Amino acid sequence: MPNWELRNCCDHDQKIFIACVAAFTVVILVLWRTFLLTPFKLITVFLHEASHAIACWLTCGKVEGIQVHANEGGVTQTRGGIYWVILPAGYLGSSFWGMVLILASTNLLTAKIAAGCFIAALIVVLFLAKNWTLRGLCIGFIVFIAVIWLLQEKTTVHVLRYVILFIGVMNSLFSVYDIYDDLISRRVHSSDAEKFAEVCPCPCNGFGWGVIWGMISFAFLCASLYLGLVILSG
Repeated sequence: MPNWELRNCCDHDQKIFIACVAAFTVVILVLWRTFLLTPFKLITVFLHEASHAIACWLTCGKVEGIQVHANEGGVTQTRGGIYWVILPAGYLGSSFWGMVLILASTNLLTAKIAAGCFIAALIVVLFLAKNWTLRGLCIGFIVFIAVIWLLQEKTTVHVLRYVILFIGVMNSLFSVYDIYDDLISRRVHSSDAEKFAEVCPCPCNGFGWGVIWGMISFAFLCASLYLGLVILSG
Protein backbone atom coordinates (compact mmCIF):
# COMPACT_ATOMS: atom_id res chain seq x y z
CA MET A 1 0.00 0.00 0.00
CA PRO A 2 1.29 3.50 -0.82
CA ASN A 3 2.52 5.42 2.20
CA TRP A 4 0.51 8.58 1.46
CA GLU A 5 1.22 10.06 4.89
CA LEU A 6 4.97 9.46 4.46
CA ARG A 7 5.30 7.84 7.85
CA ASN A 8 8.87 7.03 8.92
CA CYS A 9 10.25 9.23 6.14
CA CYS A 10 12.93 9.16 5.03
CA ASP A 11 14.71 5.92 4.14
CA HIS A 12 17.94 5.63 2.12
CA ASP A 13 16.31 5.91 -1.33
CA GLN A 14 14.16 8.86 -0.26
CA LYS A 15 17.18 10.69 1.15
CA ILE A 16 19.08 10.16 -2.10
CA PHE A 17 16.07 11.46 -4.07
CA ILE A 18 15.80 14.60 -1.92
CA ALA A 19 19.57 15.14 -2.02
CA CYS A 20 19.70 14.79 -5.81
CA VAL A 21 16.80 17.18 -6.37
CA ALA A 22 18.40 19.70 -4.00
CA ALA A 23 21.84 19.31 -5.59
CA PHE A 24 20.46 19.61 -9.13
CA THR A 25 18.49 22.71 -8.12
CA VAL A 26 21.64 24.36 -6.73
CA VAL A 27 23.67 23.44 -9.82
CA ILE A 28 20.95 24.80 -12.11
CA LEU A 29 20.70 28.08 -10.19
CA VAL A 30 24.50 28.53 -10.11
CA LEU A 31 24.87 27.79 -13.83
CA TRP A 32 21.62 29.51 -14.87
CA ARG A 33 23.21 32.20 -17.04
CA THR A 34 25.99 30.04 -18.47
CA PHE A 35 26.12 28.29 -21.82
CA LEU A 36 26.29 24.91 -20.07
CA LEU A 37 22.54 24.93 -19.40
CA THR A 38 21.53 26.22 -22.84
CA PRO A 39 20.82 22.75 -24.32
CA PHE A 40 18.64 21.86 -21.32
CA LYS A 41 16.79 25.19 -21.52
CA LEU A 42 16.15 24.53 -25.21
CA ILE A 43 14.87 21.04 -24.43
CA THR A 44 12.32 22.68 -22.14
CA VAL A 45 11.29 24.90 -25.05
CA PHE A 46 11.10 21.73 -27.15
CA LEU A 47 8.70 20.14 -24.64
CA HIS A 48 6.68 23.39 -24.57
CA GLU A 49 6.23 23.34 -28.34
CA ALA A 50 5.71 19.57 -28.43
CA SER A 51 2.87 20.02 -25.90
CA HIS A 52 1.20 22.51 -28.25
CA ALA A 53 1.55 19.91 -31.02
CA ILE A 54 0.08 17.11 -28.88
CA ALA A 55 -2.90 19.30 -27.92
CA CYS A 56 -3.44 20.11 -31.60
CA TRP A 57 -3.38 16.44 -32.61
CA LEU A 58 -5.69 15.45 -29.74
CA THR A 59 -8.25 18.04 -30.88
CA CYS A 60 -8.09 16.82 -34.48
CA GLY A 61 -5.86 19.60 -35.80
CA LYS A 62 -2.78 19.44 -38.00
CA VAL A 63 0.76 20.44 -37.02
CA GLU A 64 2.47 22.11 -39.96
CA GLY A 65 5.82 22.81 -38.35
CA ILE A 66 7.76 23.42 -35.13
CA GLN A 67 10.66 25.78 -34.47
CA VAL A 68 12.93 26.26 -31.46
CA HIS A 69 15.27 29.24 -31.51
CA ALA A 70 18.65 29.78 -29.87
CA ASN A 71 17.22 32.73 -27.90
CA GLU A 72 14.98 30.23 -26.03
CA GLY A 73 11.91 31.10 -28.07
CA GLY A 74 9.81 28.79 -30.17
CA VAL A 75 6.71 28.49 -32.32
CA THR A 76 4.36 25.69 -33.33
CA GLN A 77 2.43 26.20 -36.55
CA THR A 78 -0.98 24.52 -36.34
CA ARG A 79 -4.12 24.38 -38.42
CA GLY A 80 -7.48 23.45 -36.96
CA GLY A 81 -7.87 21.91 -33.55
CA ILE A 82 -9.37 23.63 -30.52
CA TYR A 83 -7.46 26.89 -30.04
CA TRP A 84 -8.28 27.38 -26.35
CA VAL A 85 -6.95 23.88 -25.62
CA ILE A 86 -3.79 24.32 -27.69
CA LEU A 87 -2.79 27.69 -26.16
CA PRO A 88 -2.32 26.69 -22.48
CA ALA A 89 -0.86 23.29 -23.41
CA GLY A 90 2.63 24.74 -23.96
CA TYR A 91 3.37 26.11 -20.49
CA LEU A 92 1.28 23.58 -18.58
CA GLY A 93 2.44 20.69 -20.75
CA SER A 94 6.13 21.37 -20.21
CA SER A 95 5.50 21.56 -16.44
CA PHE A 96 3.57 18.28 -16.60
CA TRP A 97 6.37 16.52 -18.51
CA GLY A 98 8.86 17.78 -15.94
CA MET A 99 6.78 16.09 -13.24
CA VAL A 100 6.55 12.88 -15.29
CA LEU A 101 10.33 12.75 -15.76
CA ILE A 102 10.99 13.34 -12.06
CA LEU A 103 8.61 10.53 -11.11
CA ALA A 104 10.02 8.23 -13.82
CA SER A 105 13.50 8.64 -12.31
CA THR A 106 12.45 6.87 -9.11
CA ASN A 107 12.76 3.45 -10.77
CA LEU A 108 15.18 2.12 -13.38
CA LEU A 109 12.45 0.50 -15.49
CA THR A 110 10.33 3.65 -15.63
CA ALA A 111 13.46 5.71 -16.32
CA LYS A 112 14.17 3.47 -19.32
CA ILE A 113 10.57 3.83 -20.52
CA ALA A 114 10.81 7.62 -20.14
CA ALA A 115 14.11 7.67 -22.04
CA GLY A 116 12.61 5.57 -24.83
CA CYS A 117 9.54 7.79 -25.10
CA PHE A 118 11.75 10.88 -25.02
CA ILE A 119 13.84 9.57 -27.93
CA ALA A 120 10.66 8.69 -29.86
CA ALA A 121 9.31 12.22 -29.32
CA LEU A 122 12.60 13.72 -30.50
CA ILE A 123 12.48 11.59 -33.66
CA VAL A 124 8.88 12.63 -34.41
CA VAL A 125 9.64 16.33 -33.90
CA LEU A 126 12.81 16.00 -35.99
CA PHE A 127 10.59 15.41 -39.03
CA LEU A 128 8.41 18.42 -38.14
CA ALA A 129 11.32 20.77 -37.44
CA LYS A 130 11.45 23.90 -39.57
CA ASN A 131 14.84 25.23 -38.49
CA TRP A 132 18.31 23.83 -37.87
CA THR A 133 18.40 24.81 -34.21
CA LEU A 134 15.59 22.37 -33.49
CA ARG A 135 17.02 19.71 -35.81
CA GLY A 136 20.39 19.95 -34.09
CA LEU A 137 18.74 19.86 -30.67
CA CYS A 138 16.79 16.71 -31.56
CA ILE A 139 19.79 14.92 -33.04
CA GLY A 140 22.02 15.96 -30.14
CA PHE A 141 19.65 14.70 -27.45
CA ILE A 142 18.86 11.49 -29.35
CA VAL A 143 22.59 10.72 -29.36
CA PHE A 144 23.03 11.90 -25.75
CA ILE A 145 20.20 9.76 -24.33
CA ALA A 146 21.23 6.78 -26.45
CA VAL A 147 24.82 7.00 -25.15
CA ILE A 148 23.61 7.25 -21.54
CA TRP A 149 21.37 4.21 -22.14
CA LEU A 150 24.28 2.20 -23.60
CA LEU A 151 26.48 3.14 -20.64
CA GLN A 152 23.70 1.96 -18.33
CA GLU A 153 23.45 -1.40 -20.10
CA LYS A 154 27.05 -2.15 -21.03
CA THR A 155 29.20 -0.57 -18.33
CA THR A 156 29.23 0.16 -14.61
CA VAL A 157 28.30 3.80 -15.27
CA HIS A 158 24.66 3.69 -14.16
CA VAL A 159 23.47 7.28 -14.48
CA LEU A 160 20.31 7.00 -16.61
CA ARG A 161 17.98 7.63 -13.66
CA TYR A 162 19.96 10.71 -12.61
CA VAL A 163 20.01 12.13 -16.14
CA ILE A 164 16.23 11.73 -16.39
CA LEU A 165 15.86 13.33 -12.96
CA PHE A 166 18.10 16.26 -13.92
CA ILE A 167 16.11 16.91 -17.11
CA GLY A 168 12.89 16.69 -15.09
CA VAL A 169 14.10 19.14 -12.43
CA MET A 170 15.50 21.50 -15.05
CA ASN A 171 12.26 21.38 -17.02
CA SER A 172 10.11 22.00 -13.92
CA LEU A 173 12.19 24.95 -12.71
CA PHE A 174 12.52 26.53 -16.15
CA SER A 175 8.79 26.14 -16.81
CA VAL A 176 7.93 28.06 -13.62
CA TYR A 177 10.52 30.73 -14.44
CA ASP A 178 9.37 30.99 -18.05
CA ILE A 179 5.76 31.57 -16.99
CA TYR A 180 6.84 34.27 -14.54
CA ASP A 181 9.17 35.94 -17.05
CA ASP A 182 6.85 35.84 -20.08
CA LEU A 183 3.42 36.17 -18.53
CA ILE A 184 3.77 37.97 -15.19
CA SER A 185 6.86 40.18 -14.94
CA ARG A 186 7.22 41.32 -18.57
CA ARG A 187 3.74 40.48 -19.90
CA VAL A 188 4.66 39.75 -23.52
CA HIS A 189 1.58 40.92 -25.39
CA SER A 190 1.85 38.17 -28.00
CA SER A 191 2.14 35.47 -25.32
CA ASP A 192 -0.08 32.42 -25.10
CA ALA A 193 -1.75 33.85 -21.98
CA GLU A 194 -2.71 37.12 -23.72
CA LYS A 195 -4.07 35.18 -26.70
CA PHE A 196 -5.93 32.82 -24.36
CA ALA A 197 -7.52 35.79 -22.55
CA GLU A 198 -8.85 37.01 -25.90
CA VAL A 199 -10.61 33.73 -26.76
CA CYS A 200 -11.67 32.70 -23.26
CA PRO A 201 -15.05 34.11 -22.12
CA CYS A 202 -13.81 34.29 -18.51
CA PRO A 203 -13.25 37.83 -17.15
CA CYS A 204 -9.49 37.33 -16.74
CA ASN A 205 -6.64 39.09 -18.57
CA GLY A 206 -3.30 37.66 -19.67
CA PHE A 207 -1.65 38.56 -16.36
CA GLY A 208 -4.35 36.68 -14.47
CA TRP A 209 -3.96 33.59 -16.62
CA GLY A 210 -0.19 33.84 -16.17
CA VAL A 211 -0.63 33.74 -12.39
CA ILE A 212 -3.05 30.80 -12.64
CA TRP A 213 -0.76 28.86 -14.97
CA GLY A 214 2.21 29.66 -12.74
CA MET A 215 0.39 28.28 -9.70
CA ILE A 216 -0.52 25.11 -11.60
CA SER A 217 3.06 24.73 -12.82
CA PHE A 218 4.41 25.14 -9.27
CA ALA A 219 1.80 22.62 -8.06
CA PHE A 220 3.14 20.10 -10.60
CA LEU A 221 6.64 20.64 -9.19
CA CYS A 222 5.49 20.15 -5.59
CA ALA A 223 3.42 17.10 -6.57
CA SER A 224 6.41 15.52 -8.27
CA LEU A 225 8.46 15.77 -5.06
CA TYR A 226 5.67 14.45 -2.85
CA LEU A 227 4.68 11.60 -5.18
CA GLY A 228 8.33 10.71 -5.72
CA LEU A 229 8.74 10.22 -1.97
CA VAL A 230 5.51 8.19 -1.85
CA ILE A 231 6.70 5.91 -4.65
CA LEU A 232 10.08 5.38 -2.99
CA SER A 233 8.41 4.55 0.33
CA GLY A 234 6.73 1.48 -1.16
